[in-house]
Amino acid sequence: QVQLVESGGGLVQAGGSLRLSCTASGRTFSSYAMGWFRQAPGKEREYVAAIDWSGGDTYYADSVKGRFTISRDNAKSTVYLQMNSLKPEDTAVYYCAGSLVTSKMRQLGEADYWGQGTQVTVSS
Repeated sequence: QVQLVESGGGLVQAGGSLRLSCTASGRTFSSYAMGWFRQAPGKEREYVAAIDWSGGDTYYADSVKGRFTISRDNAKSTVYLQMNSLKPEDTAVYYCAGSLVTSKMRQLGEADYWGQGTQVTVSS
């Protein structure tokens, strides 16, 4: 079992930046690919970014490519999402997720483990 706890959400003006963190406990963090998803009010949950177990491969949804960066520190059992040039349409609850493979998150929008989410609000 893996427990995921997100932090770092908040209110920011358009064009600003935030960094989300997700710390894992339980089974070996470095065995898992990690990802971020988000869900805006009235919309379905959508995939945002994923990173493989080593941090060597990263993947992004087209909507965030060039603005968001996913990274991980296996020594700290933590995955990050650096969000720059934020837009009002980035407003959502952001969820950290873990899976044995990135493809499950990227292609199926699913994961084996989920955090409880952190709110990100971008004002115009």
